[in-house]
Amino acid sequence: MIALILIPLSCVEYTPHGTWIEVGYASYYSREFKGRKTASGETFDPMKLTAAHRTLPFGTLVRVTNLENKRSVVVKINDRGPFVKGRIIDLSYKAALKIGMVSRGIAKVKLEVIRWPEQRRR
Repeated sequence: MIALILIPLSCVEYTPHGTWIEVGYASYYSREFKGRKTASGETFDPMKLTAAHRTLPFGTLVRVTNLENKRSVVVKINDRGPFVKGRIIDLSYKAALKIGMVSRGIAKVKLEVIRWPEQRRR
């Protein structure tokens, strides 16, 4: 029982080529947030491919893969969150639809950074 408690809910790794990968649980924003400002200053649109992450820089492009059905989507980080224990990313409604997680509300996913924002690449 104690061993189960010590298993991390998410894990981050860098591959030998410097690729950033994280595995954990995704949720998605309610469409009620439509029109509100995100932490990056953009207006939230549930039909755009965007997401919230606690630490990745704004503008980072991330491939999100649903580990149950292997469906993937590329999203741009434009907000902070999620602020629910055990979750690593909050997807827009459209992104959640594309990976087939809307009916359940959460899904175990793999995140892979595919492009860092311009300021980080210099």
